[in-house]
Amino acid sequence: MSLIGDLAVRKRYFGFAAVIIVLDQATKIAAHALLPGREAVEVIPGFMNLAYSRNPGGLFGLFGTWSTAWRTTLLTLLPIAAVILIGLFLARTREQDRRTMFGMAMILGGATGNLIDRVFRGEVVDFLDVYAPGRFLSDWFVKQFGTAHWPTFNIADSAIVLGAGLLILDILRPGQPAEPEE
Repeated sequence: MSLIGDLAVRKRYFGFAAVIIVLDQATKIAAHALLPGREAVEVIPGFMNLAYSRNPGGLFGLFGTWSTAWRTTLLTLLPIAAVILIGLFLARTREQDRRTMFGMAMILGGATGNLIDRVFRGEVVDFLDVYAPGRFLSDWFVKQFGTAHWPTFNIADSAIVLGAGLLILDILRPGQPAEPEE
């Protein structure tokens, strides 16, 4: 791939990450303006609500009970390091597999979106509430986990999970790479 073609492709992945950041922050701003103090707003009956929450911890509230100083340090420095490393990877890699590159761009966008929350709000705004549909499945989840609801999350979290899924798919299917960029 030529240098100019390579730069154009790299811009596409950084642009995709930027779109995720903007979408994540716009939805968090809207959730923060419209949802606090309200009951959950049903979006997809029996499956998804909008329910405002703020998460001072990490994934699933991990580290939420740690002292503010330790929690803030850990949950700010690690994402900063991840954003820098992923940014360098996207800027310098010879990798051309779309699945890998989009996965990294999704993780970059999601990690940056949540990092912005940590820096400016001290915690992450979550508002997507998904739960097990149907009585049988709901009862099973409650019996196994004490709730039928997944912890609330946001667009950034979704991007990170989907990006990680693309990377895992690359590991599990090494003989089936996505088509390289042209």
